[in-house]
Amino acid sequence: MSGLWSEEAGAADAPLVALIHGTMDRSTGMVKLSRRLDDRFRVLRYDRRGYGRSVPREGGSAGPFDMAAQVDDLVGLLDGRQVLLIGHSYGGNVALATASRHPALVVGVAVYEAPLSWEEWWPGSTAGSQARAMAGQPAEAAERFMRRMIGDAAWHALPERTRSTRRSEGPALVGELGDLQDNPPWRAEAIRCPVTLSYGSRGAAHHREGMEFVHAGLPGSELIVLDGCRHDAPLRHAAHFASAILESLARSVGDPWALAVTRSAAAP
Repeated sequence: MSGLWSEEAGAADAPLVALIHGTMDRSTGMVKLSRRLDDRFRVLRYDRRGYGRSVPREGGSAGPFDMAAQVDDLVGLLDGRQVLLIGHSYGGNVALATASRHPALVVGVAVYEAPLSWEEWWPGSTAGSQARAMAGQPAEAAERFMRRMIGDAAWHALPERTRSTRRSEGPALVGELGDLQDNPPWRAEAIRCPVTLSYGSRGAAHHREGMEFVHAGLPGSELIVLDGCRHDAPLRHAAHFASAILESLARSVGDPWALAVTRSAAAP
């Protein structure tokens, strides 16, 4: 997608890590995590198509929003560089899909509470499921999703300009979640790199069940529980997230990612 907003931090020659945000989020939700990593890694974060600064200024939805488009966006930003991917929620599926389709580029994947809405057992009561049911009303679907996530009081406390912006992201919301429900985004047998899966001990049961399900289907993957965390762990508990998940995965991936972690641990 032309006009995709992205930013990189850290030394240009450091090993690359990319942060992929979830549905109705944007790269700012990954800023705290980026700051925990950019002293050791080159950190890429970006607004996925249809969100934040990747909504076309001239209007329009920036679609399509299927997984093929999501993967192509990320691969374009990588520009041939090998990368360790960290995906939060829907972004975890983008990470796994990229690893499945471009194994030469992806050295490792960390996934936190990715939805598995294409599975028949995935509950229909989630915020995403409710949003998909309102596919013909994307602005209303976006508002309902946000109210579910942050609560009615917090939604009404937002400036009207912010609420309008979030409603305008409705096409991305219903587009990507509809595609996710209809089309399994990745194939376990095609993923060859180390994978770390995680969920928060205070999160929803379906996220725990989802990560346990993926773990069972990905031989060699690691499953980590973040004590005291909910779905927003990359934002609210960035330090814990980085040390518990990324550092372990980097050692599994090997150099230069493992070396960057080792050097950090040895620093005074």
